[in-house]
Amino acid sequence: MDSIFVYLNPETVSEGSGPLQGLKISIQPNISASGWPTDAGSNALINFKALVDATLVSRLREAGAVIKGLTRMSEFGFGLAGSRAGDAVSRGAVDAELVLDLMGESRLAAQRAVVCGFKPSYGLISRYGLIGLIPSMENCGVLSRSLKNIREMVKIIAGPDEKDFSLPDEKLPDFSPQKVNPKKTTVGVITETKSGLQGDQESALHAAIDELKEAGFRIKEMSFPDFSLFSLVHKIVGSVEASSCAGRYDSVRYGHRVPGAKNWNEMYLSSREEAFGLLVKSYLFQGAFFQFQRYDAYEDACRIRARLLEDMQKTMSKADFLLLPAANGVPTDATASLSGTYEQFSPTVFANVTGQPALYLPSASGSAQSGFQLAGPRLGDARLFAMGEYLLNLRQGGKS
Repeated sequence: MDSIFVYLNPETVSEGSGPLQGLKISIQPNISASGWPTDAGSNALINFKALVDATLVSRLREAGAVIKGLTRMSEFGFGLAGSRAGDAVSRGAVDAELVLDLMGESRLAAQRAVVCGFKPSYGLISRYGLIGLIPSMENCGVLSRSLKNIREMVKIIAGPDEKDFSLPDEKLPDFSPQKVNPKKTTVGVITETKSGLQGDQESALHAAIDELKEAGFRIKEMSFPDFSLFSLVHKIVGSVEASSCAGRYDSVRYGHRVPGAKNWNEMYLSSREEAFGLLVKSYLFQGAFFQFQRYDAYEDACRIRARLLEDMQKTMSKADFLLLPAANGVPTDATASLSGTYEQFSPTVFANVTGQPALYLPSASGSAQSGFQLAGPRLGDARLFAMGEYLLNLRQGGKS
């Protein structure tokens, strides 16, 4: 288990009492836990330790959960290269794991580990104490073998936080268990998401559609002609936000500092050169290009994002849920490049752009390539949990 964790909590007893009493949870080192290493997987924050608990960490502890340790992550949580997200859950070392979802990481990590993975609605969970990269698109996702565990955790960590002024003043969903009537539930399948699927991925999607049909759900084929633009918008808007966010890493108060610099400017440039890995560095360069050389393209991407948001809202008005593939067969070695990373996450970035909740469910066969995504409207998280729990319960013959 040591290769999964970068830090193990010596305390194994719950600090509080509540509905999560004794639940073992792992987090990534971009989620602040006071006194713990919090380098976000980057040299830019090497040797930095959190000064306070993130809001969601303090809420979990108060509810009786045990934060067991920190798992290995990709740099700033961007992509899954070098990440061990999901391994601790799949091996039974913890009951659940918190994974920052910038473009679909929690869902693809869940697929790899053959467990459930959930990305909540944007604005539902406080980001105070999270070290992120793309503020308008990232959320703290949850992985677990048990969807009930995920629901109960989200119920605890969701809600207003006076320390996070970015949270909108909205009514929280009711996370109590809900009933699902298949005959009155429509599941949309976006035609454009099926193009390019091959072999196991194509078979997995058809198997998911058949599973829903057999359960009595109404399946509706729907067209979303501009679905591919979600990746383009994420590339441009996300990289500009990342470039802006990473400006804080100047090696003055924390992080890697190159020795022997003759002046502050030399120290800043040389230290930043060594602070970031190739993937993140290329992303930051791309963002700087759109920020300073092609700002018009960034403005266009923001306008397209607004239009995609409207198109998705219209699509969700015609279906209760959307069924989408989670994988597209991109080789693992391709994810070391920026283009390969975006190709890998092309089925998942839509939910980060729109801010809607998305749930990954493993297939009944237990294959890592046979699961699927379900998505609902923004703040439809509770209803999405109900749908997922209904399907998992159905596989068990209706037994809880």
